[in-house]
Amino acid sequence: MQEKLDAFARILNIMDELREQCPWDKKQTLETLRPLTIEETYELSDAILKGDMKNLKEELGDLLLHLVFYAKIGEEKGEFNMAQVINDLCEKLIYRHPHIYSDVKVNNEEDVKKNWEQLKMREGKKSVLSGVPNGLPSLIKAYRIQDKAAQVKFEWENIEDVWKKVEEEQAELLEAVSSGSHEKTEEEFGDLLFALVNYSRFLKIDAEAALERTNIKFIRRFKFIEEKAEAMNKSLNDMTLGEMDAIWNEAKTKGL
Repeated sequence: MQEKLDAFARILNIMDELREQCPWDKKQTLETLRPLTIEETYELSDAILKGDMKNLKEELGDLLLHLVFYAKIGEEKGEFNMAQVINDLCEKLIYRHPHIYSDVKVNNEEDVKKNWEQLKMREGKKSVLSGVPNGLPSLIKAYRIQDKAAQVKFEWENIEDVWKKVEEEQAELLEAVSSGSHEKTEEEFGDLLFALVNYSRFLKIDAEAALERTNIKFIRRFKFIEEKAEAMNKSLNDMTLGEMDAIWNEAKTKGL
């Protein structure tokens, strides 16, 4: 434990020095750091999806730097410091885990999540959905909205009904496409995506992660097509779809 405390004290001291002495670090604000933090979060996500533990350790450090940076700026503004950030977090965790720090009984993970949402409402939250950030990517946002609504039992009782909803939305999308209304088609396409995300929840699948893995797989196989075309001294523009599809299938057989 002491080793961890010493390491944390070290990064706090380094941040103090950088803020005082480094021209770049001295110029940073909450607003200028924000886009960089978003980028670092996505890099962390990439490392997780790739199962790259070495890179994961590095990206965790990069993200930790941003958290320390924000706390330092908060301290300079006289609003809060890192100790207050951590202590507030500790108090919140203790309050929201009464099954650990009090006498509340739970049977499973779902009970824990329901208690968490109920306690948040007691803290003055006006809506069950108020904790879902507006800026989240849409797939993640849909998942979080549905998950939070489920905590107050606003969801289908079984997975079969969820799939029926997917089929219903699919039929409505095809009907909208036939109507020729772009606006209606877009609306129904969104409804279908939302229903599919809900189905992913029942399957215990992270829709965002699943789609990203498919993106990565597509990129890997498409690059294989490009490499094959280059080896044959061909341009992709000069190849037929059938030729490219054959190479695509070859990539699949190779496990790419």
